[in-house]
This record gives sequence, structure tokens and C-alpha cells, in this order.
Amino acid sequence: MDIPTATAASPPPPPAAPLSTGQARGATRAGDRIFLAFSRGSGILLLVIMAAIAVFLTVRAANALSHNEGNFFTTFEWSANATPPVFGIGVLAFGTVVSSLIAMVIAVPVAIGVALFISHYAPRRLATPLAYVIDLLAAVPSIVYGLWGALFLVPHLGGFYSWLDDYFGWTGVFTYQDGAARSLFTIGILLAIMILPIVTSVSREVFLQAPKMHEEAALALGATRWEVIRMSVLPFGRSGVISASMLGLGRALGETMAVATVLSPSFVINTSLLDPGGGTFAQNIASSFKESGEIGKDALIASGLVLFVLTLLVNGAARMIIARRKEYSE
Repeated sequence: MDIPTATAASPPPPPAAPLSTGQARGATRAGDRIFLAFSRGSGILLLVIMAAIAVFLTVRAANALSHNEGNFFTTFEWSANATPPVFGIGVLAFGTVVSSLIAMVIAVPVAIGVALFISHYAPRRLATPLAYVIDLLAAVPSIVYGLWGALFLVPHLGGFYSWLDDYFGWTGVFTYQDGAARSLFTIGILLAIMILPIVTSVSREVFLQAPKMHEEAALALGATRWEVIRMSVLPFGRSGVISASMLGLGRALGETMAVATVLSPSFVINTSLLDPGGGTFAQNIASSFKESGEIGKDALIASGLVLFVLTLLVNGAARMIIARRKEYSE
């Protein structure tokens, strides 16, 4: 019997030459290249706009500060149209920071509670319309809040302020002199109502993204609904809540018309939050810009530069907090 001879194995095909850089780039789809160009251009454009705003504010502020006869940071007076001009931001910085902090202390806990109620407690037929209403509240113009605050909130806060004076007046922070309730505490309450929809909406969406497997595992181990929220939902949504709070704080710091409608400005810092007086950066700019001269407008722009820097610092601090706690939210 003939034994078949072994055929020679065919040689392996030569390895394919590696693609050159131009060929690799050409393999990318045109849509991806266009999207990348638009994304990169948008980011660069945003940085250019921010830099242009900073340069404009700095140049105009330098002109005002060169004519200022007072200390820009400690003078409790705003006479930018006088000869010579004397102005300072001490009262404005105090009013802006204090009213915003009051708003955050009031709004953030309430917003977290409402967001948790909508996302984990309320039945769907109630949660859906309630979420729509809260989203609509975020779209109400600030002047409407201001008119409501001036015509309804201010006349009805006298009794509450008297109660605070009776029980907490010994602290010196809540003493009330039976006047119109046009104070920083009133502004804080109004700002809290204004930022509540923003913080609630963002926090609700974050809580709804919590991993369902984690919640079901906790329930399977016998945890109550509150324990599930405390162990699974809140740790996951911590970064989102911080981001939502910073969005609300940004609106509180820069709110103009509502504050200008309610607050009676005076460049005096009172130890009591219930006494009339004080002011904010945005409110002072809105109420003084029209009748200000060239130096007066530059002085207002200088105060706007401080608000600009303050907002950047707040957002930067929020980003640092989120970055440090990111590992606990994953």
C-alpha cells in the first residue's frame, strides 16, 4: 500500500504592516472628529469668556480703587459718587455671606427631606405631580418672589420675630425692635424658598440613581427603609447633594431683584439678624448702577469682581469636597 507523502506546509502569511498615524486617524469616523472638535472648542471658548470677564472686571476695578479714599475691604460706607469717592465692601460682604448661609441652613435639610420623600416614600401617583410642581417652582422669575416677599412675607414675620426675641433674644442675634421685618434673616428665608426647588430637583435625580441591588440587599438583611436610605442612598448621593447645594448657593450669592425688592439697604452691620439694615453685592449694584457716575460704576464693578472671586472660591471648594469623597460614593 502506498503511503501518502506529507505535503509541505504552506508558509505563514507575512505580518500586516502597522498602520501609520495618518491611517489610524483616518480610521476615526468623521462624526467623532467633528464632535471632538466642537467639544474641545466649547471648552476653550468657555475659558476665554471667563478670562475676558476677569480682565474686564479687573481693569475697571483698578480704575475705581485708584480714586478710592477709603479702605475697600473695611470701610462701612458707599459714597462712590462723592468727591473724593469713599467706598468699601465690608457691609456688602457681610450681608451677602450671612444671608446666603441662612438660606443654605434652612433650604438644604428641607430639600433633602423632600427629595427622599419623592424618590423613596411617596407613591408614584403622588410623587410624579409633586416633582412636576417643584420643577415649575424653579422657573418662577425672581421678581415674583421679591413681590411675594415684600407684600406677604414681610408683614407676616413680625409675630415670628417676636417669638424669637422672647426665647432667643438673650443671644443678641435674635433681638427684635418691633419694626418692619426687612432684615437679613428675612432675605435668608426668601432665598431659601427660591433655592429649594433647585436643590430638591437635583438631589431627587441623584437619589433615584442609587443602585437598586444595594437597596434590595439591605432589605433582604432585615434593614428598615430608613436604614436602607442611611446606608445605601445617602452615601451614594453625597456628591450629588453637595453639587446641588452649590448650585443653590450660587443663586443665593448672586440674587438681585428679590433682595432689592425686600431689603432696605443701610451700610450698618447689626449684631441682630432681625434688625433692618445691611445689603448684598448684587442688590447694591442693581439699586445704585443707574444713578452712578463713571467712578461710581467702576466701584460697583469692583464689588462685582469680589463676588466673582467669591463664587469661584465656593465652586472650587465644592469640587475639592466632591473629589475627596468620591471614593465613598462609588
